[in-house]
Amino acid sequence: MSIDSTEDLFVSGLKHAYYTEQQLVDALDELEETSSSEELKSGFAEHREETKTHVDRIEQVFDQLDADAEAEEDPVVEGMIQAHEEFMDQDPSDQAIDRFNIAAGQKSEHYEIATYGNLIPMADQLGMDDAADLLEETLREEQDELDTLSEKGEQFDYGELEASN
Repeated sequence: MSIDSTEDLFVSGLKHAYYTEQQLVDALDELEETSSSEELKSGFAEHREETKTHVDRIEQVFDQLDADAEAEEDPVVEGMIQAHEEFMDQDPSDQAIDRFNIAAGQKSEHYEIATYGNLIPMADQLGMDDAADLLEETLREEQDELDTLSEKGEQFDYGELEASN
């Protein structure tokens, strides 16, 4: 596909966002399963349900474009998934997994925030006010999740990790 216009760029970005959100539904399930903290498990489960809503919103934007919802693989997302798999292959402690999962969540939120932060002005420029509103709603939720994860990271108790060295 040749990208020759703002609309082409918007659709390409939307396809990557769609792929990202779909992959994150599964990734959040993995983060929930591998975390030992009940608070983290609960947070990842909640965000997984919210992420399903993000998938639905992107599908609504595709509908507004009168286009089929189509995902396009995103190498950044694939890299984050691979990094988690490689970390888990090292047989880390539960404490290390919890901290790694917080960081993985933060990385994905930063990436999603950048994605939506770029899609929204394009939707605005294209006169797609309803699409911009849907994407803005998702952006706010991603920012809230990043704040939540950042707080968990700041409050993380490294005691057991330091003791094991």
